[in-house]
Amino acid sequence: AMAAAGDEEEEAAAAANPGAMHHQRVLINISGLRFETQLGTLNQFPDTLLGDPDKRIRYFDPLRNEYFFDRNRPSFDGILYFYQSGGKLRRPVNVSIDVFADEIRFYQLGEEAMERFREDEGFIKEEEKPLPRNEFQRQVWLIFEYPESSSSARAIAIVSVLVILISIITFCLETLPEFRDEREMPIPLPPQGGGLNGTPGDSPPMQPPSSLADPFFIIETTCVIWFTFELLVRFFACPSKPEFSRNIMNIIDIVAIIPYFITLGTELAHEQQQPGAGSSNGGGGQQQAMSLAILRVIRLVRVFRIFKLSRHSKGLQILGQTLKASMRELGLLIFFLFIGVILFSSAVYFAEADDPESHFSSIPDAFWWAVVTMTTVGYGDMRPVTVGGKIVGSLCAIAGVLTIALPVPVIVSNFNYFYHRETDHEEQAVLKDEHSSAQGSTAGGEVKRRPSKNSLNKSVVHLENSEEFNNGTSSLEKANIKAKSNVDLRKSLYALCLDTNRETDL
Repeated sequence: AMAAAGDEEEEAAAAANPGAMHHQRVLINISGLRFETQLGTLNQFPDTLLGDPDKRIRYFDPLRNEYFFDRNRPSFDGILYFYQSGGKLRRPVNVSIDVFADEIRFYQLGEEAMERFREDEGFIKEEEKPLPRNEFQRQVWLIFEYPESSSSARAIAIVSVLVILISIITFCLETLPEFRDEREMPIPLPPQGGGLNGTPGDSPPMQPPSSLADPFFIIETTCVIWFTFELLVRFFACPSKPEFSRNIMNIIDIVAIIPYFITLGTELAHEQQQPGAGSSNGGGGQQQAMSLAILRVIRLVRVFRIFKLSRHSKGLQILGQTLKASMRELGLLIFFLFIGVILFSSAVYFAEADDPESHFSSIPDAFWWAVVTMTTVGYGDMRPVTVGGKIVGSLCAIAGVLTIALPVPVIVSNFNYFYHRETDHEEQAVLKDEHSSAQGSTAGGEVKRRPSKNSLNKSVVHLENSEEFNNGTSSLEKANIKAKSNVDLRKSLYALCLDTNRETDL
């Protein structure tokens, strides 16, 4: 009775003086390592796991009067410092970034704390991707721009990748000798004399068949139709036309389809000029050769379609971001190679100048050998033959290895950074999905547990009517305060009843 009266007096004093509750000590057990702090320190952030009484009560152990968390122990130094410093996060040096990020999510410190932690660790803040305001445009933009947004968007992405692969394979196969265009073969010029009667133009040269009916051209037309349709749909559905026009990937899309329309215009113009093709045979051959050379260069631009795969490949995107972030290191690499090429090409030229069998006729001619040697490729088409030239070649190879190896670690570090940032972003998306599904299951579980509430209340009423329960009223009230949910109360009472070695009022 005296103990019950003392407990009631303490509770009354706490209610009358809220500062006493603010300075009340809280014991937190992290996998066997105990931490003590004040209740007011945790209450500074009521939306977190430790700051919200309803959230942290699930981890309360009434037998030991402490909160137990089976989590990483070194990480909790930084978590507790977050509460003690008023919101500053400091990762312990012996804890990795991904482990500490998992602890931040577990203790529910919030997105703002996570963003500050990522900025402190050097992660670049992800820019918010704008979406069109119109609902129809937003749906179309998501389907064609974000393959992970829906199953239909994923199907569109698969079709686009298949069309890109077909276009690249066609581009390679049409260069085989058995499939090559006849007009790209060397055409002998016709004689100036002309036909049998000596008049020019009586027997014009045979014209090759039109390439518009070529199977490769038909496949190319089908692919370009898809590329054009995809580009136009994305252009009209994009949230900002200027930003869309400045995007490097969209520029690649435009460059990839321009050669087709130039080739198509050339073919149509060629067919229109066929009736009068024999009027000027002398200059016609040279003009045709020039147009074929220009056409080959234009067709070469089609190879840039392979970069369209980066829109659907995370690996290529990471590689592009790595190269973009490593431009300074790549510039240093090229600068070092330039210096080495100048030095060693000059040295090998003068070392081989007196030998009649020398492969180095000039310093610019030795540039190729220096580049091949410094990059450790070594084709063998040019090589030193004298002792001095071989010494220079050996030094060139060693210097090339060291020169290339200097900026490589920085580039690898940038690649690891972008790779881990991408995987961390995917893990965050998965955790959000799991969190939303867990909330749904928790709500369903609460609905299912409602029928058992009456039985629990009946057992509590039955305990209140017993004499043993009357002797330990104060202890049960404390347990009820710390375990507000019915499930936690039931588990706490059951554990107290089973513990025969512990002296309890119950």
